[in-house]
Amino acid sequence: MESFRRIIAIADKEWIQVRRDSRSLVLSIFAPLFLILLFGYALSMDVKHIKTAILDNDRSSLSRTLIEKFSHTEYISVQAHLKDIREIDGLLNSGKIVMVIVIPSGFGKRFHAGKSADVQLIIDGSDSTSASVAMGYARGIAGSLSQELAEEGLRHIGMTDVRYPVNVRSRVWYNPELKSRNFIIPGLIVIIMSIISALITSLTISREWERGSMESLISAPVKGYEVIIGKLIPFIFIGMFDVLLGLMLGYFVFDIPIKGSITELTLISMLFLTGTSSLGIMISSATKIQVLSVQIALVVTYLPSLILSGYIFPIPDMPAFVGMITYIVPARYMITVSKNIALKGIGLSLLWAQVIFLSIFALTVVTIAIRKFKVMLPDN
Repeated sequence: MESFRRIIAIADKEWIQVRRDSRSLVLSIFAPLFLILLFGYALSMDVKHIKTAILDNDRSSLSRTLIEKFSHTEYISVQAHLKDIREIDGLLNSGKIVMVIVIPSGFGKRFHAGKSADVQLIIDGSDSTSASVAMGYARGIAGSLSQELAEEGLRHIGMTDVRYPVNVRSRVWYNPELKSRNFIIPGLIVIIMSIISALITSLTISREWERGSMESLISAPVKGYEVIIGKLIPFIFIGMFDVLLGLMLGYFVFDIPIKGSITELTLISMLFLTGTSSLGIMISSATKIQVLSVQIALVVTYLPSLILSGYIFPIPDMPAFVGMITYIVPARYMITVSKNIALKGIGLSLLWAQVIFLSIFALTVVTIAIRKFKVMLPDN
């Protein structure tokens, strides 16, 4: 009980410091919410309204039908109808157009003669993602028209019952409308919280040294683990408050479904925040300088959480040695947990591996932070 009282006293002291430091309070509470709102609207992997120009050198009824197909879809936006092929370079170089559809002369005649009628796609490949998506859309629209024309031709010769050897019927689970926000927002909350939690706790111990208040803390009858745990408690609760507000923003503002248990997601989030907050305290204990602590905290959380967590780049596509490094990135496991609980409704029974890794990470970092914390007076 005495140890518990000392931990609560340290936590109360840390909370008072947080309340007095308006910058830390803004950084820990309002910054995550602002970033979730900002990036939630800004980030999107849904490629729509691809700026397209059309050069129709055939001007037949079939070419006009094809142009109509491209014009009446939300994925492609026809911006210009060209008259000369020399206009293409200027439009692509200026970025006004991403894709150009060139319909060659004789396009309709070749089709009616029973020959292959080709259409050329010229795509700006400087953005490989948009280019590949644009190519897929164009091929899908052209394929749809080809199927309609084939069925119409068969009906003309009396074949009314057209059957295809293979008929693919797609059914998308968990995200039927394929909205990128449904998997961007849960991962975004994890990324932001991993950075912010380590960043604000990286100031705790170093701030005591720089302000000269470490001497009074040292003179108090407290042990090292009591100081570390006491300083962790306020920031874990602040982090949990941010997580819950982030989930509320996702649900009410971005219409993100939460199919699983909020309680399970909250408990695993607390475990995750314990590890990332302890990482900041460990850095602060090692450096004893606020500026250096912040710099190191940014380096060890920002890029690893963003790049090596699987949030943007699939981990299986990474080289083997890089894939091994991702096992020590806690955001990797928390992103998996948040997506599976929110979108699939999966419970702890299927997420035990992620929980074990997060527990090992949190326990390891807390232990190192306690050992790195040395209760001693600075050298004079």
